Amino acid sequence: MIPMLRSNRLEIEVAGLKLGNPTMLAAGILGLTSATIKEVAQAGAGAIVTKSVGLKARNGYKNPTVVQVEAGLINAMGLPNSGIQSFKEEIGESKNLEVPLIVSIYGFSPDEYAEAASISISAGADAVELNLSCPHVGGTGLEIGQDSASAAETVKKVKKNVDKPVFVKLSPNVSNIVDISKAVVEAGADAITAINTIRAMAIDVETARPILANKTGGLSGAAIKPVAIRCVYEIYEAVDIPVIGCGGIFTWQDAVEFMLAGASAVQIGTAIAYKGLGLFRSITEGIESYLEKKGYRCAGDIVGLSHRS
Repeated sequence: MIPMLRSNRLEIEVAGLKLGNPTMLAAGILGLTSATIKEVAQAGAGAIVTKSVGLKARNGYKNPTVVQVEAGLINAMGLPNSGIQSFKEEIGESKNLEVPLIVSIYGFSPDEYAEAASISISAGADAVELNLSCPHVGGTGLEIGQDSASAAETVKKVKKNVDKPVFVKLSPNVSNIVDISKAVVEAGADAITAINTIRAMAIDVETARPILANKTGGLSGAAIKPVAIRCVYEIYEAVDIPVIGCGGIFTWQDAVEFMLAGASAVQIGTAIAYKGLGLFRSITEGIESYLEKKGYRCAGDIVGLSHRS
């Protein structure tokens, strides 16, 4: 087993969870079996967020579900998963990790989120992350995370059901992400992850048809990093809970940029498809070298530093 890279300079605490370094696996990439969860931990991730799981199993959308575009991927997987009752076995088998395990959950109502969260924590998860990019029940056409009241109600329901940290992953597909952030903080959120994917589309010029079976999907990768940086920066100024940066992190410089904007930790997802799991170690080593070069005592010293310059 390759030991997780640890350095006192790299240790950071997020919502009561102690991370050996500020890198995390993002939801949606790996993290669906105990074997892959352990593999990511051994690769050097400071924490792991699983793929999103709901109360019931889902097959997801028909192929094609992923298309590569310039500087990113557009995916419309449709949240395929085995359901929380089945997944809790994978959670149980991952209890002895050296890193925090955060289960990403989704639902189509606040009650569904609350039930899935409760089962996750009972199975041994250290925290849950709410994927609020699910549509409202009732056909409003909006995601739960696009409405402050619905997002807040969901967080309140989950907080009543669990006694572990609740992370809230916010969608950038809103007019004002700060308003949503303030609403979930008031409802009791322990940390905010910013951002989820950006709605996008690709069309085949030969067939004149959308490439994805679902027509639209979520854009991730380097293309969304500037948007994610802006969101983290604005959220950090508006709330007093930790912010986790997510979106287009491929290098240690990307990670440091997010931290300077206000991220206490960063989540890495799409880049793994391009560079593999060794990315956790290279990014972590890069952050440590940067801290040493600049004379900072710990990773926390650079969190939000751009707001003070």
